[in-house]
Amino acid sequence: MTAVTEVREELAEDKVEEKVQSYYSPEEYLMLEEGAKFRSEYQNGRIITMTGGTPNHNQIALNLSGNLNFATKGQPYRVFINDLRLWIPSKRVYTYPDVMLVAGKLEFAEGRKDTITNAVMVAEVLSESTADYDRGGKFKLFRTIPTFREYVLIDQYEMHVEQFVKTDDNKWVLSEYDGVDAVLKLSCVEFEMRLGDIYDRVDFESESEE
Repeated sequence: MTAVTEVREELAEDKVEEKVQSYYSPEEYLMLEEGAKFRSEYQNGRIITMTGGTPNHNQIALNLSGNLNFATKGQPYRVFINDLRLWIPSKRVYTYPDVMLVAGKLEFAEGRKDTITNAVMVAEVLSESTADYDRGGKFKLFRTIPTFREYVLIDQYEMHVEQFVKTDDNKWVLSEYDGVDAVLKLSCVEFEMRLGDIYDRVDFESESEE
């Protein structure tokens, strides 16, 4: 049995919940992730299995990323959704943002072609299990990325968006948006979108029934 196989089996036993106590190196995590059926995040030695997204979560991310991708066509920006990994080296964290915007050339983690380091904007669709972390700990992690300038949090249970924008004097300014006709306007790129369009085909009643 190889060392990698042993690590895979150990993780398979423990990954039902976030109770993995063993330390995993970044290299071990990446090897496990390549063969895993479900994505996991890496947090300084711990591997955290990601929960599955709801239809509303997926629809919101798709609506935003699709419109943003179309709006930046022909410009030096790249839009990514869900599956591209982000490496935060100063905190030793690998994560998968719901939507990412990169300006200019992609900067990859050393030795990787599936992991970037230079996100300019990140948007996360909030769920009950991740909302506190997305607003707090994860935002703190993202702020250590030198290129990072904008953070958008989208509620999937009601029509509400929070936007944090970094100013020239390194302050973060919060704006909030509510209602169908409110317009989210990004700061890092010329782009605006009505909340009614962000939430197009989102069924709030289906979430409340679960």
